[in-house]
Amino acid sequence: MTSLETYTPQATPGAARLVMTGSCEGLAELRESLAAHPELDLRGWCEDIEEAAGLLGRGPAAVLHANADPGTLDAELEAIRVYTDAPVVLLTDSAPLPDADVAAALLLPDDIDQVASVIAGLHGGREPADATATQHRFFTVFSPKGGTGKSVIAANFGVALAMNGVSTLLVDLGLELGDAALILGADPRRTIYDLVAAPGALDEEKLRGYATRHTSGLDVLPAPLRPEQAELVTEEKVARILDVAKDAYDAVVVDTPASFHGTVLAAVDRTDALLVVCELDMATLKNVRVTLETLQLLRVPAERISLVLNQPSPTRAMKRSELEAALGSRVRFEVPYDAEVPAAIGSGKPLVLSGGGFAKAVSKMAGELVPQRSKRTWSIGAEPRSGNGDHGKQRRWPLRKG
Repeated sequence: MTSLETYTPQATPGAARLVMTGSCEGLAELRESLAAHPELDLRGWCEDIEEAAGLLGRGPAAVLHANADPGTLDAELEAIRVYTDAPVVLLTDSAPLPDADVAAALLLPDDIDQVASVIAGLHGGREPADATATQHRFFTVFSPKGGTGKSVIAANFGVALAMNGVSTLLVDLGLELGDAALILGADPRRTIYDLVAAPGALDEEKLRGYATRHTSGLDVLPAPLRPEQAELVTEEKVARILDVAKDAYDAVVVDTPASFHGTVLAAVDRTDALLVVCELDMATLKNVRVTLETLQLLRVPAERISLVLNQPSPTRAMKRSELEAALGSRVRFEVPYDAEVPAAIGSGKPLVLSGGGFAKAVSKMAGELVPQRSKRTWSIGAEPRSGNGDHGKQRRWPLRKG
């Protein structure tokens, strides 16, 4: 019995014509959402590629291929290429993402808007609603109060970008007690201290050599292993690292301590988007208000500042509307309470790799701040690096227009 399903076009004129093949967990729900999306023209789905030949031969803008077994992926992609040269977006329920010659790869379940963003990028679709978002390449994650979940959000945000195919570096500027490596389950042998202490000039190759590769494809420059080593990581050296990083990576995410020390200001001076993490409590409210006033004195443009409301517990001391009224600023992103966060931190497995409200919220934030259509290339399936800084060869695949 054939598994071929066809859909009646419901999209607006000029929408990207899509064909879906293969199968994996969570695909049925995604198919229904895509078929009903007004800006996507899903023509049909078939689990068997040979049976989908008729659909594939009609010139789709992109092929969405679902795969649950990385061992069969290469053969399946070869079969698709027999019928079309359209770019392939890999959909899988397996993490980490397999190494494959695809235009982009997404881990299911994923937010429908994130999938649509990827398709729009391949199709050369409309500009994002926030046109300035295409310029966002350098992110500073800040909180004026400890314990708000800032580092957890920063680490998962970096993983989300990397999983979207964006070459990303996470820099941990919590120089005395940084937690990025712990949150990611990394065991680095080299840190930012080793980088600044190393002889010779700093360039892109050297920076990559001292970074640790996470299995998601994210590069991490961890904080020093010993608090006393932080003294040698000066503002000038951090500034040089950040300048080189901006040229070496498509995106840079900086996790900062709760201070306005020189190293933090070096990041703020270079940031395209400053993500200020806050909670619904009076102590955080007071500190965030002071932070916003300080940023104004530092002449940081208000349009670069985004409030990120994190819900680390199911209880709330106030309402979101009360927080916004007291600060005179709107919350741009909200990360819901997720009981799995403490376990994820303890196991060193970023929660964004799994399902749940936290993962969806952070993934959506990554998709909005770095719309994939602004990327020249996609960094897919890079080999994991060992903690000593040795690199696997990174494969970069140019986007192909359908």
